[in-house]
Amino acid sequence: MKVVERIHSGSPYEETYGFCRAVRVGGRVLVSGTAPVPSPGQPVAGTAAGQMRRCGEIIAAALAEAGAALSMVVRTRMFITDPADADEVGAVHAELFREAAPAATMVVVAALLDPAWKVEVEAEAVLPLSSGDP
Repeated sequence: MKVVERIHSGSPYEETYGFCRAVRVGGRVLVSGTAPVPSPGQPVAGTAAGQMRRCGEIIAAALAEAGAALSMVVRTRMFITDPADADEVGAVHAELFREAAPAATMVVVAALLDPAWKVEVEAEAVLPLSSGDP
């Protein structure tokens, strides 16, 4: 049986909604939908690019805690509220994940949980196989 490790980020929604930021199962790390929740006392970034960077920071921290890195990401899903933000969000996605070049999807949605949010991102990473793995 594979060991499951749950990574919590302190998001105000984790306890309320019953989830964690990421789950590591064996060599896979699944990162929950990550919104641009600001650090305490900071405002939500105003631009889609700034929000995408904040999502990247939160994802990178969760991956690091699970023993992974942005370079190990194999899949991303971006949810944006305005198709006009696609190029801005995509450019930051390229900055964050260019080395990994993950399979990626961008979807336009009617809204996200907080009306100030322009983007939310999910990520999946795979850790390198150890010599004993199949």
